[in-house]
Amino acid sequence: MQVNAPAAARPRTAAARAKIPTCDNGDMTERGPIEYWLSDMDGVLVHEGRPVPGAEEFIRRLSASGTPFLVLTNNSIYTPRDLSARLAAAGLQVPAASIWTSALATARFLADQRPEGSAYVIGEAGLTTALHEAGFVLTDIDPDYVVLGETRTYSFSQITRAIRLVEGGARFVATNPDPVGPSPEGSLPACGAVAAMITRATGVEPYFVGKPNPLMMRTALNVAGAHSESTAMIGDRMDTDVVAGIEAGLETILVLSGVTREEEIARFPFRPSRVVPSIADLVDLV
Repeated sequence: MQVNAPAAARPRTAAARAKIPTCDNGDMTERGPIEYWLSDMDGVLVHEGRPVPGAEEFIRRLSASGTPFLVLTNNSIYTPRDLSARLAAAGLQVPAASIWTSALATARFLADQRPEGSAYVIGEAGLTTALHEAGFVLTDIDPDYVVLGETRTYSFSQITRAIRLVEGGARFVATNPDPVGPSPEGSLPACGAVAAMITRATGVEPYFVGKPNPLMMRTALNVAGAHSESTAMIGDRMDTDVVAGIEAGLETILVLSGVTREEEIARFPFRPSRVVPSIADLVDLV
């Protein structure tokens, strides 16, 4: 996920402050205490590889209190163990078991749909490992599915093979609809953009498993043993984190430390339960 400058550095208009609550939207009284936490990673816990102020204390309190939590990400490149190590390098101690990726959600979805099935995969270790562990065979010979994920370098020959397999009847699934991803040089084409290329060539739309599909939230709830009525989702994007949380029946908290600006919230036909400057404002809720 590409992250803009921290919200604290952005000017906020008087109109935006008048329209957008920084505490809650009035629905909070209808929900009980938060017993489970789901959180996006980039823009919420880390920003350009560095921890967002308050993230370390938030994670520490969750761990110390034994409160169940999962960090969610649409990134399918890395395994949870890889991501745990990357977060540790940023000073955040998040165990691999507390990380839920679009690759894991995709593998669980496919295993439920077609146990011990087969797939032609465009992706990296996060996706291939998840599918292997779910009992799938990875092959380019008459697979049940073409599964598209994130990769640092998309291969034209792999995309061509995927197109021909989808034309031949393979079902088309993608880990997430994000069209671009960040890099030090600027934006890179991501899963959603490459999926659009395959769709244009075949006329077949993929099924996207990751956010904003509420399926990813629901599988995360199952993994955490959580209930929607007592779970909160923290995110920095209205069009993925918040809408998926709303559709999954969760309390939704938008932080302004990522890509969404306060004045942009009113453009959407839905609202988060809370809007806060950053995760530091949520520490006392744990």
